[in-house]
Amino acid sequence: MSAPNHEQQAAILNVKPLSFPWATPDPFLFCVHHNDAYPTGNDVMGPTVSLAGRNMGQDFENKDGWNMYHGQRVPGFPQHPHRGFETVTVVRRGLLDHSDSMGAAARYGQGDVQWLTAGKGILHSEMFPLIDKAQPNPVELFQIWLNLPKADKMATPYFSMLWADTVPHHVMKDTAGRAVELTTVAGMYGESKPPSPPPSSWAARADSDVAIWTIKLAPLAQWTLPAAVSGSNRMLYYFQGSGLKLGGRELLSKQSIALKADVAVGLEAGADGAELLMLQGRPIKEPVVQYGPFVMNSREEIQSTFYEYQRTQFGGWPWPSDEPVHPREEGRFARRSDGSIEKPA
Repeated sequence: MSAPNHEQQAAILNVKPLSFPWATPDPFLFCVHHNDAYPTGNDVMGPTVSLAGRNMGQDFENKDGWNMYHGQRVPGFPQHPHRGFETVTVVRRGLLDHSDSMGAAARYGQGDVQWLTAGKGILHSEMFPLIDKAQPNPVELFQIWLNLPKADKMATPYFSMLWADTVPHHVMKDTAGRAVELTTVAGMYGESKPPSPPPSSWAARADSDVAIWTIKLAPLAQWTLPAAVSGSNRMLYYFQGSGLKLGGRELLSKQSIALKADVAVGLEAGADGAELLMLQGRPIKEPVVQYGPFVMNSREEIQSTFYEYQRTQFGGWPWPSDEPVHPREEGRFARRSDGSIEKPA
């Protein structure tokens, strides 16, 4: 696999350094990788250390290896609105507390995924509770924004919980016995089908070809990324490792790679292994007009959204704090607006 393969190299459309946030192709809008080495937690589930010297409310400087983001006491993102798209939040380590304007709430993490259709409008908060008082509280997650087509931009808000034990996780060996791990949040691999996304999602359409995969290669491991549908957009984000061959081409770490989707491409990790995220999907091919957390098809729709949000707050905020967290002793759960509760097996 390490020898150059001209067909596979021709499938590499471009290679660029990872930006912040990561650049994404249609049907995706946005992707960010949060990886924070939080310290022990205090009585309110914030950091035990002093917050002096941080740009509170806008803390993105990675001081001491972590950020408060927009949180004042607990790291995370206090209540904020969305309309016209979906968020897919893949929590690899740590926990996230969700609360929203429908009265729904959740605590999830450790491999869980929340797939939220904002649709016609929702307020929600995403806080990172530092549960452990005795040990550090690392948090690592991907948040991915997936667009909605015009026909579904005003869908009723909805979220699906994809608990870790329901998300397919494939552990394979290459011909030398080296491990390859593949987690498929969306998109089939072989006969393995992930849990269903929300009903109005672009990914719920049979012909959307949406795939969200994480790929972990052991040192020197080799694996072939299978071909997908011609015309889909496919991006690889090489975020961990110091050496990777793609179709025999040497790549540096911290790169995004646009690929032709209908060509299978061989991957070979360097001496310290490699981790990648893949985003793939058939493009929606509609105009995209974005104003912060609102994504519509025209400037007029954005203006209408902004005025409606100012007037209605998308139903208002039912929580006593803009940055609510759930009780420390609470496990992973999801409570719907009708009061029904889901928990992982």
